[in-house]
Amino acid sequence: MTALLKGKRGLVMGVANERSIAWGIAKAMHEAGAELAFSYQGEAFGKRLEPLAASVGSDFMVDVDVTDDASLDAAFEALEARWPTIDFVIHAVAFSDKSELTGRFLNTSRANFKHSMDISAYSFIEVARRAHPMMIENGGTLLTLTYQGSNRVVPNYNVMGVAKAALESATRYLANDLGPEGIRVNAISPGPMKTLAGSAIAGARKTYKHTDQNAPMRSNATLEAVGGTAVYLCSEAGACTTGEIIRVDGGFHVLGMPQPDHL
Repeated sequence: MTALLKGKRGLVMGVANERSIAWGIAKAMHEAGAELAFSYQGEAFGKRLEPLAASVGSDFMVDVDVTDDASLDAAFEALEARWPTIDFVIHAVAFSDKSELTGRFLNTSRANFKHSMDISAYSFIEVARRAHPMMIENGGTLLTLTYQGSNRVVPNYNVMGVAKAALESATRYLANDLGPEGIRVNAISPGPMKTLAGSAIAGARKTYKHTDQNAPMRSNATLEAVGGTAVYLCSEAGACTTGEIIRVDGGFHVLGMPQPDHL
């Protein structure tokens, strides 16, 4: 996919470390010729991100709290000062209290429900609103990350499943709003992956192993596969794809039961 994104530039939000899905996407987009800017939250994540950003030729990093309007405004103002227009935004931002990603969904607290929805779903709308003026001239792509726990019950995914369902619905509504201006909005839904975010969910290792053993491809998603999908969606090859939830999970989503050897 060399040069598929040559001349395009955009913002990647949510790289925590080199195992992040957002980092797999950033690497693939860099290899396809894109120029990248990055956001992070807090000094600790900034220190981790700096060498990674430098490795893909980026010197633009901005600290963003997606729950703070002023922080988001400042970030996009800085981005617009660097690049008057952008071609894509990768939104890989989600959070829930780790203590509530175990046990019963019934026990979800009101405070964590609101906080999880704000960061994991509503922030995509806030980001889209600010990216929109920078994409009107040439069109563009808004891309977020979801998971099958949005529409099927996954043990311990709990409130994150509800938040991802809201995120997927927001993807469709934003696609309809922004389509007339040439802006595409999609989500990628990988299977379980060994990431910092994934490790916060109780029983993550069992979930990963179950998918690896039972998916039609007998494999979990890879960072390279997710990155390649993002490149396609942000390139001209994805010009007529919007409002979609693209699954990159080895086909696990088609199953009704585990494979016979694992019943």
